[in-house]
Amino acid sequence: MPHATARADAARAVVFSPLEGAGRAELVEQRLTDAIASGVLRDGERLPSEADLAKFLGVAPVTAREALVALRHKGLVRTRRGRDGGSFVTYDDDVSLRLTEERVRAMSRIELRDLSLHYAAIAGMAAEVAADRASDDDLQSLVEIDARADLASPGGARRAVGRFQLEVAAISQSPRLVHEELRLQAETGVLLWMCLREQEYRDRTREHRLEVIAAIRAADAASARHATTTHIGSAVEWLIDEKVRLEAASAPSLAREEGSTS
Repeated sequence: MPHATARADAARAVVFSPLEGAGRAELVEQRLTDAIASGVLRDGERLPSEADLAKFLGVAPVTAREALVALRHKGLVRTRRGRDGGSFVTYDDDVSLRLTEERVRAMSRIELRDLSLHYAAIAGMAAEVAADRASDDDLQSLVEIDARADLASPGGARRAVGRFQLEVAAISQSPRLVHEELRLQAETGVLLWMCLREQEYRDRTREHRLEVIAAIRAADAASARHATTTHIGSAVEWLIDEKVRLEAASAPSLAREEGSTS
């Protein structure tokens, strides 16, 4: 459990780390939305104050305020006044799913494939290096993460994927790979692993973990990397197919709206 607690704390630290590039309210909003949807920020959790949030993310206080207002409108945050007041996470499965599907529709296929390339490059390299550096204790930690994996729900399966990938990155002994893995999980994990809504894909995550564990145990760097990148690639292919389904489903309603305004 110490490993899991440390990784969870690290994931939260990345959520509240400075944003890259311009600090627009939309970027703050997306960072926090992804963290809430992925379960890094839990239902009922108190967020930092506007001033602290702005300081942590490296943005102006007004930017943090605008982002929190947008999150309240989405139903992801509620604000309570008074002595014990503040902004609190209000996670809802239906709202989270709707926001994730909206994000999928908004992204192009090129952007989704680029996401796959980026994440596969980071996770694949981490697995490759981990195969060369893993100790017996490291292998045992991976086995325990797999044994504790909850495949009964999408959220449980996604958390298991995140913990396993993060542990592999930690075994690589590269702080940069660990930080990038955390950042990608916080910002894109809920999107990338939408396929885990289906039991077939949740079962595949176990197969992937066993393949990676076997490759690392055999010090087979190439196989560890291949298993990791193949797993990510299949998730993105599902995501692109889901985008097509969502666009097809929304087409009739758009046509009706256009007809009513003509």
